[in-house]
Amino acid sequence: MTAGIIDSHYSDHERTPKVQTATAYLDTLNPEQRRAVEHGAAGGLAASPLLVIAGAGSGKTNTLAHRVAHLIVQGADPRRILLMTFSRRAASEMTKRVERIARKVMGANAGIMTDALTWAGTYRGIGCSANTPNRSAWTPPSRFTTAKTPRTS
Repeated sequence: MTAGIIDSHYSDHERTPKVQTATAYLDTLNPEQRRAVEHGAAGGLAASPLLVIAGAGSGKTNTLAHRVAHLIVQGADPRRILLMTFSRRAASEMTKRVERIARKVMGANAGIMTDALTWAGTYRGIGCSANTPNRSAWTPPSRFTTAKTPRTS
């Protein structure tokens, strides 16, 4: 059974909202990408780990953004999702993609949910945040440290 949602766009011939299926946002993915996105996301049961290996330009970033958005749409708590990448630019773009994808299904509520992606960023940034005292979402082990080096640029 596929749930439907109301799309805010209207058809050219009618002034009634179009109904979009709840998984229509996954239609742009190829079968392998879709399988990775949907892996273990339904039913609330723990799934086996998933490793995705793909070459340059194969859509890894798009697949990962769809995966995070799909988890949020399926009811996962975005505060419990860790989304890391190497650069600040890539981290920002990834978060924007997640919001765009989630907005297709959740509408205005997507921004609220993606704002709760508190553990999205760079490896270094997340490491520094995790090592910050009074961070309520996670308490690092007592010997946890992050190397801090001065920025040259």
